[in-house]
Amino acid sequence: MLKITMKNTALMLLAGTVLALPLLSSSVSAQNDPIASRKAVMKSVGGAMRDPGQMMRGQAPFDLAKVKASLETFVEASGKMSALYPKGSETGGETTASPKIWEAKADFDARLVKFGADAKEALGSITDEASFKANFPKVGQNCGSCHETYRIEKK
Repeated sequence: MLKITMKNTALMLLAGTVLALPLLSSSVSAQNDPIASRKAVMKSVGGAMRDPGQMMRGQAPFDLAKVKASLETFVEASGKMSALYPKGSETGGETTASPKIWEAKADFDARLVKFGADAKEALGSITDEASFKANFPKVGQNCGSCHETYRIEKK
């Protein structure tokens, strides 16, 4: 039987810390890397757009819970995005962010605010399939128009 001593406890804590370092360093590097962070946020937005997009096209049945979850993702992402485009992050990391973002940062930020506000409004307005079809396209159009203006298409 293992006798628990201060020395054993210290060794277990040290071993746990050593094992956790790779996880901690990857989390810290993502926080310190705005390109990786914004890619992660954009990926979550793209994923959240999938289900409502399929519902709009009639490829999936209407599901209010999925729509609400997607809209909450959009609201949350819109509040984070502006800070993920600081000066100095225009290049690198295989970014598809257009230099236009930094040339017209006020417009870019205003679009993010509008995207979030429209998503929040839709969150309160969508209660059934009819209100979904009436309100969701505005949110999708905001998302798409920003991409048209501020994203470089990969070739």
